[in-house]
Amino acid sequence: MRRFVTSCIRIYLVVLLLLLLFENKLIFPAPRFPNGDWEPTWLEYEDIAFVSADGTRLHGWYLDHPAPKAYLLYCHGNGEHVAYVAPVADQLRSNLDVAVFAFDYRGYGRSEGSPNEAGILADAAAAHKWLSERTGVAPNQVFVMGRSIGGAVAVDLADKHQSQALILESTFPSLPDVAARLFWWAPVRRLMRTQLNAAAKISRYRGALFQSHGTIDELVPLSYGRRLFDAAPTSDKHFLAFDGLGHNDYPPDDYYERLREFVDRISTGTQ
Repeated sequence: MRRFVTSCIRIYLVVLLLLLLFENKLIFPAPRFPNGDWEPTWLEYEDIAFVSADGTRLHGWYLDHPAPKAYLLYCHGNGEHVAYVAPVADQLRSNLDVAVFAFDYRGYGRSEGSPNEAGILADAAAAHKWLSERTGVAPNQVFVMGRSIGGAVAVDLADKHQSQALILESTFPSLPDVAARLFWWAPVRRLMRTQLNAAAKISRYRGALFQSHGTIDELVPLSYGRRLFDAAPTSDKHFLAFDGLGHNDYPPDDYYERLREFVDRISTGTQ
Protein backbone atom coordinates (compact mmCIF):
# COMPACT_ATOMS: atom_id res chain seq x y z
CA MET A 1 0.00 0.00 0.00
CA ARG A 2 2.85 2.38 0.86
CA ARG A 3 4.47 1.72 -2.52
CA PHE A 4 1.16 2.27 -4.28
CA VAL A 5 0.58 5.59 -2.52
CA THR A 6 4.16 6.68 -3.25
CA SER A 7 3.74 5.80 -6.93
CA CYS A 8 0.48 7.76 -7.13
CA ILE A 9 2.13 10.80 -5.56
CA ARG A 10 5.02 10.59 -8.02
CA ILE A 11 2.66 10.32 -10.97
CA TYR A 12 0.64 13.27 -9.68
CA LEU A 13 3.78 15.39 -9.30
CA VAL A 14 4.94 14.45 -12.80
CA VAL A 15 1.55 15.49 -14.21
CA LEU A 16 1.77 18.83 -12.38
CA LEU A 17 5.26 19.33 -13.78
CA LEU A 18 4.00 18.65 -17.30
CA LEU A 19 1.19 21.16 -16.81
CA LEU A 20 3.78 23.73 -15.79
CA LEU A 21 6.10 22.96 -18.69
CA PHE A 22 3.35 22.98 -21.32
CA GLU A 23 1.21 25.77 -19.88
CA ASN A 24 1.57 28.04 -22.89
CA LYS A 25 0.91 25.18 -25.31
CA LEU A 26 -2.30 24.30 -23.48
CA ILE A 27 -3.55 27.88 -23.27
CA PHE A 28 -2.42 28.99 -26.72
CA PRO A 29 -2.79 26.11 -29.21
CA ALA A 30 -1.97 28.67 -31.93
CA PRO A 31 -3.24 27.39 -35.29
CA ARG A 32 -0.90 28.53 -38.04
CA PHE A 33 -0.76 29.13 -41.75
CA PRO A 34 -1.61 27.34 -44.08
CA ASN A 35 -4.60 25.95 -42.14
CA GLY A 36 -7.71 27.85 -43.19
CA ASP A 37 -8.71 29.87 -46.24
CA TRP A 38 -5.91 32.38 -46.70
CA GLU A 39 -7.07 33.63 -50.10
CA PRO A 40 -10.81 34.31 -49.63
CA THR A 41 -12.00 35.59 -52.99
CA TRP A 42 -15.31 36.58 -51.42
CA LEU A 43 -13.68 39.00 -48.95
CA GLU A 44 -12.46 42.54 -49.55
CA TYR A 45 -9.49 43.13 -47.27
CA GLU A 46 -5.98 44.50 -47.04
CA ASP A 47 -3.12 42.28 -45.92
CA ILE A 48 -1.25 44.08 -43.12
CA ALA A 49 2.23 43.53 -41.70
CA PHE A 50 3.20 45.35 -38.51
CA VAL A 51 5.61 44.93 -35.59
CA SER A 52 5.13 44.39 -31.86
CA ALA A 53 7.11 46.38 -29.29
CA ASP A 54 9.84 43.72 -29.01
CA GLY A 55 10.29 43.49 -32.78
CA THR A 56 8.11 40.42 -33.38
CA ARG A 57 6.63 40.63 -36.86
CA LEU A 58 2.84 40.35 -36.86
CA HIS A 59 0.08 39.94 -39.41
CA GLY A 60 -3.52 41.01 -39.79
CA TRP A 61 -6.37 41.74 -42.19
CA TYR A 62 -7.90 45.20 -42.44
CA LEU A 63 -11.48 45.37 -43.69
CA ASP A 64 -12.10 48.97 -44.67
CA HIS A 65 -15.50 50.61 -45.04
CA PRO A 66 -16.43 53.52 -47.34
CA ALA A 67 -18.21 55.43 -44.54
CA PRO A 68 -17.39 53.79 -41.20
CA LYS A 69 -19.34 54.74 -38.10
CA ALA A 70 -16.41 53.47 -36.04
CA TYR A 71 -13.11 51.63 -36.24
CA LEU A 72 -13.12 48.29 -34.49
CA LEU A 73 -10.20 46.13 -33.36
CA TYR A 74 -11.12 42.44 -33.15
CA CYS A 75 -9.23 40.09 -30.78
CA HIS A 76 -9.84 36.43 -31.64
CA GLY A 77 -10.04 33.36 -29.40
CA ASN A 78 -7.19 31.02 -28.49
CA GLY A 79 -7.97 28.43 -31.18
CA GLU A 80 -8.47 30.87 -34.08
CA HIS A 81 -6.59 33.09 -36.49
CA VAL A 82 -7.62 35.78 -38.98
CA ALA A 83 -8.50 33.30 -41.73
CA TYR A 84 -10.87 31.51 -39.36
CA VAL A 85 -12.59 34.67 -38.12
CA ALA A 86 -12.80 36.40 -41.52
CA PRO A 87 -16.56 35.65 -41.87
CA VAL A 88 -17.18 37.22 -38.46
CA ALA A 89 -15.11 40.30 -39.34
CA ASP A 90 -16.99 40.67 -42.62
CA GLN A 91 -20.33 40.34 -40.82
CA LEU A 92 -19.30 43.00 -38.33
CA ARG A 93 -18.31 45.33 -41.14
CA SER A 94 -21.50 44.87 -43.15
CA ASN A 95 -23.97 44.75 -40.23
CA LEU A 96 -22.48 47.51 -38.11
CA ASP A 97 -21.04 49.73 -40.85
CA VAL A 98 -17.60 49.75 -39.23
CA ALA A 99 -14.06 49.21 -40.45
CA VAL A 100 -12.50 46.13 -38.81
CA PHE A 101 -8.91 45.20 -38.09
CA ALA A 102 -8.45 41.53 -37.17
CA PHE A 103 -4.92 40.50 -36.26
CA ASP A 104 -3.03 37.44 -35.11
CA TYR A 105 -1.15 37.18 -31.83
CA ARG A 106 2.45 36.02 -32.04
CA GLY A 107 2.69 32.38 -33.07
CA TYR A 108 -0.76 32.45 -34.67
CA GLY A 109 -1.55 32.45 -38.39
CA ARG A 110 1.26 34.25 -40.19
CA SER A 111 2.58 36.10 -37.15
CA GLU A 112 6.03 35.15 -35.92
CA GLY A 113 7.11 34.14 -32.42
CA SER A 114 5.56 32.04 -29.66
CA PRO A 115 2.51 33.13 -27.64
CA ASN A 116 2.49 33.97 -23.94
CA GLU A 117 0.49 36.40 -21.82
CA ALA A 118 2.85 39.36 -22.01
CA GLY A 119 3.45 38.78 -25.70
CA ILE A 120 -0.17 38.67 -26.85
CA LEU A 121 -1.01 41.77 -24.80
CA ALA A 122 1.91 43.59 -26.41
CA ASP A 123 0.74 42.41 -29.84
CA ALA A 124 -2.76 43.74 -29.18
CA ALA A 125 -1.27 47.08 -28.14
CA ALA A 126 0.69 47.18 -31.41
CA ALA A 127 -2.43 46.35 -33.43
CA HIS A 128 -4.37 49.04 -31.57
CA LYS A 129 -1.63 51.57 -32.29
CA TRP A 130 -1.56 50.59 -35.97
CA LEU A 131 -5.31 51.06 -36.33
CA SER A 132 -5.29 54.40 -34.52
CA GLU A 133 -2.42 55.73 -36.64
CA ARG A 134 -3.79 54.34 -39.90
CA THR A 135 -7.24 55.88 -39.42
CA GLY A 136 -6.22 59.04 -37.59
CA VAL A 137 -8.63 58.48 -34.70
CA ALA A 138 -7.63 58.97 -31.08
CA PRO A 139 -6.68 55.75 -29.24
CA ASN A 140 -9.70 55.97 -26.93
CA GLN A 141 -12.02 56.21 -29.94
CA VAL A 142 -11.01 52.79 -31.27
CA PHE A 143 -13.73 50.27 -30.39
CA VAL A 144 -12.26 47.06 -28.98
CA MET A 145 -13.92 43.66 -29.23
CA GLY A 146 -12.85 40.21 -28.12
CA ARG A 147 -14.17 36.67 -27.94
CA SER A 148 -13.25 34.21 -25.19
CA ILE A 149 -9.55 34.70 -24.40
CA GLY A 150 -9.60 37.60 -26.84
CA GLY A 151 -12.09 39.27 -24.52
CA ALA A 152 -9.45 39.40 -21.79
CA VAL A 153 -7.08 40.96 -24.34
CA ALA A 154 -9.75 43.53 -25.28
CA VAL A 155 -10.33 44.38 -21.60
CA ASP A 156 -6.61 45.06 -21.21
CA LEU A 157 -6.76 47.55 -24.08
CA ALA A 158 -9.97 49.17 -22.82
CA ASP A 159 -8.40 49.63 -19.39
CA LYS A 160 -5.24 51.21 -20.80
CA HIS A 161 -7.00 53.58 -23.20
CA GLN A 162 -10.38 54.01 -21.48
CA SER A 163 -11.95 53.09 -24.79
CA GLN A 164 -15.30 54.51 -25.84
CA ALA A 165 -16.68 51.03 -26.37
CA LEU A 166 -15.82 47.51 -25.24
CA ILE A 167 -17.56 44.46 -26.73
CA LEU A 168 -17.10 41.04 -25.12
CA GLU A 169 -18.26 37.57 -26.10
CA SER A 170 -18.00 34.53 -23.80
CA THR A 171 -15.28 36.04 -21.64
CA PHE A 172 -14.06 35.01 -18.18
CA PRO A 173 -13.04 36.94 -15.02
CA SER A 174 -9.54 35.39 -15.07
CA LEU A 175 -7.87 32.44 -16.73
CA PRO A 176 -7.15 30.62 -13.42
CA ASP A 177 -10.91 30.68 -12.79
CA VAL A 178 -11.44 28.65 -15.96
CA ALA A 179 -8.46 26.36 -15.36
CA ALA A 180 -9.47 25.64 -11.76
CA ARG A 181 -12.82 24.37 -13.02
CA LEU A 182 -11.32 22.20 -15.76
CA PHE A 183 -8.37 20.92 -13.70
CA TRP A 184 -10.13 20.74 -10.34
CA TRP A 185 -7.65 18.15 -9.08
CA ALA A 186 -4.63 20.45 -9.48
CA PRO A 187 -3.61 23.59 -7.51
CA VAL A 188 -3.75 25.67 -10.68
CA ARG A 189 -4.36 28.99 -8.92
CA ARG A 190 -0.97 28.65 -7.23
CA LEU A 191 0.89 27.22 -10.20
CA MET A 192 -0.40 29.19 -13.20
CA ARG A 193 1.82 31.94 -14.54
CA THR A 194 -0.78 33.15 -17.05
CA GLN A 195 -3.42 35.25 -15.33
CA LEU A 196 -5.30 37.40 -17.89
CA ASN A 197 -7.16 38.92 -14.99
CA ALA A 198 -9.97 40.65 -16.86
CA ALA A 199 -12.04 41.26 -13.73
CA ALA A 200 -9.31 43.33 -12.07
CA LYS A 201 -8.80 45.43 -15.20
CA ILE A 202 -12.45 45.95 -16.04
CA SER A 203 -12.94 47.30 -12.51
CA ARG A 204 -11.15 50.44 -13.73
CA TYR A 205 -13.07 50.76 -16.99
CA ARG A 206 -15.58 53.61 -17.32
CA GLY A 207 -16.60 53.38 -20.97
CA ALA A 208 -19.57 51.65 -22.58
CA LEU A 209 -19.73 47.86 -22.27
CA PHE A 210 -21.72 45.40 -24.41
CA GLN A 211 -21.31 41.80 -23.23
CA SER A 212 -22.88 38.51 -24.34
CA HIS A 213 -22.72 34.88 -23.23
CA GLY A 214 -24.36 31.53 -23.98
CA THR A 215 -26.42 29.91 -21.23
CA ILE A 216 -24.90 26.45 -21.77
CA ASP A 217 -21.29 27.52 -22.30
CA GLU A 218 -19.36 24.38 -21.41
CA LEU A 219 -15.96 26.06 -21.16
CA VAL A 220 -16.73 29.43 -19.57
CA PRO A 221 -19.99 29.13 -17.60
CA LEU A 222 -22.55 31.90 -17.81
CA SER A 223 -21.93 32.71 -14.13
CA TYR A 224 -18.32 33.58 -14.99
CA GLY A 225 -19.46 36.05 -17.63
CA ARG A 226 -21.88 37.59 -15.14
CA ARG A 227 -19.10 37.93 -12.59
CA LEU A 228 -16.96 39.82 -15.09
CA PHE A 229 -19.91 42.03 -16.04
CA ASP A 230 -20.65 42.81 -12.39
CA ALA A 231 -17.02 43.86 -11.86
CA ALA A 232 -17.38 46.71 -14.39
CA PRO A 233 -18.22 49.97 -12.57
CA THR A 234 -19.57 51.74 -15.64
CA SER A 235 -23.26 52.57 -15.63
CA ASP A 236 -23.39 52.19 -19.42
CA LYS A 237 -23.32 48.39 -19.67
CA HIS A 238 -25.54 45.77 -21.23
CA PHE A 239 -25.55 41.96 -20.91
CA LEU A 240 -27.17 39.51 -23.32
CA ALA A 241 -27.65 35.84 -22.43
CA PHE A 242 -28.36 33.51 -25.36
CA ASP A 243 -30.50 30.53 -24.44
CA GLY A 244 -29.13 27.17 -25.55
CA LEU A 245 -25.82 28.46 -26.94
CA GLY A 246 -22.44 26.96 -26.06
CA HIS A 247 -18.97 28.48 -26.10
CA ASN A 248 -18.32 28.13 -29.85
CA ASP A 249 -21.87 28.58 -31.16
CA TYR A 250 -22.66 31.52 -33.43
CA PRO A 251 -24.99 34.14 -31.92
CA PRO A 252 -28.49 34.61 -33.39
CA ASP A 253 -29.15 37.23 -36.05
CA ASP A 254 -30.80 39.63 -33.61
CA TYR A 255 -27.47 39.84 -31.79
CA TYR A 256 -26.12 42.02 -34.59
CA GLU A 257 -29.22 44.18 -34.47
CA ARG A 258 -28.64 44.86 -30.78
CA LEU A 259 -24.95 45.37 -31.36
CA ARG A 260 -25.67 47.82 -34.17
CA GLU A 261 -27.89 49.86 -31.85
CA PHE A 262 -25.02 49.96 -29.34
CA VAL A 263 -22.44 51.03 -31.94
CA ASP A 264 -24.77 53.65 -33.44
CA ARG A 265 -25.45 55.16 -30.03
CA ILE A 266 -21.80 55.33 -28.98
CA SER A 267 -20.52 56.56 -32.36
CA THR A 268 -23.08 59.38 -32.50
CA GLY A 269 -22.75 60.29 -28.82
CA THR A 270 -26.48 59.87 -28.16
CA GLN A 271 -27.94 58.34 -25.01
